[in-house]
Amino acid sequence: MRSFRTTKARIIHICLLALALCDTTNAFDLGDEVLRYNVTYKWGLINKNAGTAVMTVSHQGDGYRAELCARSDPWADRIYQVRDTLVSVMNDRLQPLLYEKLAHEDGKFSHDLIRYKYQGNTVEGYCTRFREKNGTTSTEHTELTATLPTADMLSVYFFIRSMDFHAMKPGDVVSVNMFSGKRKELLYLTYTGTEEIRIGKHTYNCYGISFRFTSNGKTKSSENMTGWITTDASRIPVRITGTLPVGKIHVLYAGGE
Repeated sequence: MRSFRTTKARIIHICLLALALCDTTNAFDLGDEVLRYNVTYKWGLINKNAGTAVMTVSHQGDGYRAELCARSDPWADRIYQVRDTLVSVMNDRLQPLLYEKLAHEDGKFSHDLIRYKYQGNTVEGYCTRFREKNGTTSTEHTELTATLPTADMLSVYFFIRSMDFHAMKPGDVVSVNMFSGKRKELLYLTYTGTEEIRIGKHTYNCYGISFRFTSNGKTKSSENMTGWITTDASRIPVRITGTLPVGKIHVLYAGGE
């Protein structure tokens, strides 16, 4: 049961984070925006809404601030409650300067904070992790080092926005280093081609992307997932799918502001 819950939390977390793909015609000229999503759980004949998520992007100084808020629905709370807020502060090149995750999951609280420092092609991440469980708190500090491109679980999706899909063919792979809490991962992004995706009464022409997280470039650290973003200038993410030990999670676009 504990293994199932851990895997489930990881997949739900990744699916919700995948909403951070932003609506923009130019990856280096974002506009202020709000995108809303429904998260559904499907297993056999069961197809229920399991939660909601809201992604906001706003200008902050010469750069940008992105925030993702996700929560599970009341019925899903009885299985695994999620109340997560993620924040990314980025410069005008969409490189992360600060990443923060506040998570209330399954009765536990955690707070991750990463500050970035750049020196040429090298990226240093100064990570602080706070944990609270059964009334006990702990603090851990870690320093991570990688080369560009490097991101975290929120700013990585702005990196994705800079990908030139017009110059790619199905099967092409792009990799990016990831700072996740106290560890470094390598994410492989595989372009899967174009496809029509239907959400409710709307049909979207989309680019498909497969996500594969690894702990050392070889060992898979999470179940793969797939995302679809529109091929028009808005590049709105309309669907993200992740596999759980039992069933699947779908993140579906519900409109923007």
